[in-house]
Amino acid sequence: MQGPRTGRGVTLVMACLGVFVAYLPVTTVSVSLPAIQRALGATTAQLSWVSDAFVLPMAALILTTGVVGDVHGRKRVFQAGMALCAVGAAVSLGSDSVQVLWAGQAASGLGAAALLPTTLALISHAVPDHRERGRFIGLWAMSLLASLAVGPLIAGVLLDHVAWRWIFLLPVPVSLVVLAVAAFLLPDSRAPHGRRLDWPGQISAAVAVTAVVYGVIEGGANGFGEPATVAALVLGALAAVVFVAVERRSASPMIDPALFRSPAFTATSLVAMISFLGLIGFFFALSLYFGLVQHLTTLQAALRMVMVTGASLAASLPVGRLMHRVSARVLITSGLVVTAGSLLSLTNLDAHTSFGSIAWRLLLLGLGLGAVLTPMTATAVSAVPHHLAGMAAAGNNAFRQVGGALGPAVLGALLTTRAVDALPGRLTDAGVPAATAGHVVDVAREQGLGAVAGLDLGPATGQALTALSGSFLDGLRLCLVVAASLALLAALACAVLLRPAPPRTPAPRTAPATDREPVPAP
Repeated sequence: MQGPRTGRGVTLVMACLGVFVAYLPVTTVSVSLPAIQRALGATTAQLSWVSDAFVLPMAALILTTGVVGDVHGRKRVFQAGMALCAVGAAVSLGSDSVQVLWAGQAASGLGAAALLPTTLALISHAVPDHRERGRFIGLWAMSLLASLAVGPLIAGVLLDHVAWRWIFLLPVPVSLVVLAVAAFLLPDSRAPHGRRLDWPGQISAAVAVTAVVYGVIEGGANGFGEPATVAALVLGALAAVVFVAVERRSASPMIDPALFRSPAFTATSLVAMISFLGLIGFFFALSLYFGLVQHLTTLQAALRMVMVTGASLAASLPVGRLMHRVSARVLITSGLVVTAGSLLSLTNLDAHTSFGSIAWRLLLLGLGLGAVLTPMTATAVSAVPHHLAGMAAAGNNAFRQVGGALGPAVLGALLTTRAVDALPGRLTDAGVPAATAGHVVDVAREQGLGAVAGLDLGPATGQALTALSGSFLDGLRLCLVVAASLALLAALACAVLLRPAPPRTPAPRTAPATDREPVPAP
């Protein structure tokens, strides 16, 4: 029989492997987008859905899976999540069209939705002491960052030797091994208080997230005045209002409105959404920059992108040690300011920016994000009563994944719209004949910017590619300014909301702390 120390050690290992598998598709796919676009002939909008097919179900269902774990046992939900990740990776591995790839990504996203709240809730149950729990959550966050860091390298090495589909191989054996070990060694847990599924809240949340992301992606591709785009955005807004109303009246809400009485939880949820909107959206835009503008190989692009996640991983360890000496408010706010500064420093990128010139900016971006991600989750979980820790973890992850779903949609729409608007002028400046320029613009609008790079325009081909690079950079600069502005907005929210917790009167010896007692934020 396992002792408490052994049980929580197994829980930590399983949780770290679970979040590693869950997040592996994020950067593995991001750095492979140019290769996927070339192989499948996908438009920019279809390419956005390759990323969003993964993060959308994760964002829409992450609260539900947290409740299912609370009610039916977190071990079962963990095992289901690992199985779905394996199935999704296998489907993507065998895909021969962008639609099949979407299906595989969606299955993997469902698995990630099950794993993220469950792994944190398992840790919270295994380590009830909030200070020690913070260290365990720090290791969990490092595993997440490690997954983001190795993803580009895996894709880069594989795409230099085999077809793009093989980037999905690794999650299959890892998931199967973890499933086998977890079946015998992973301790189970449930919520200490009765909960049940909140179907009205779940349906309204899923409709809201799906409709908004669909509206943003289609608006960027076809225009925000199109009836289908307007209808989707209106439906998303109405569903969001319904969700709030339902949760306020629900006897067993997916996300208890009482959580938002904690300024720390409110601030970290806002930071989670904004940070991942900028981060995942930035990876989406940056991968296209390396492919369409600098014409790098996947491995060359991966070595540049891994600087961001590698620096975040390197920063997470000292930041984790500082969490009990420096307030989360200082760490997160400082990290967001550094992140915004690094994003703004990237606005002068061009087609000929050297490796050394871009490297220090990407490292700075990674350091800033590393100072944000580790204390963000620990603060959200520790700022609420112990019995709400699982819900807080799921809620924080839900906001993070909503941001992650909106990232490629919002920044992809901004990038495409600005680039296509700038393309006619860039073609004229490059000396492309008017008839040829009109054809290029039509292709960009109907098939995406990537299709322009494959056009054979005879003597005007070089001039058109120069114009394409220039217009893409116009769109990229807009994305960077927007992402930096969002980071500064999140920093302001932290500075205002993440106030030090007031001192509490110690509980009398005859009334020890229980699961219902609030746990102070670190």
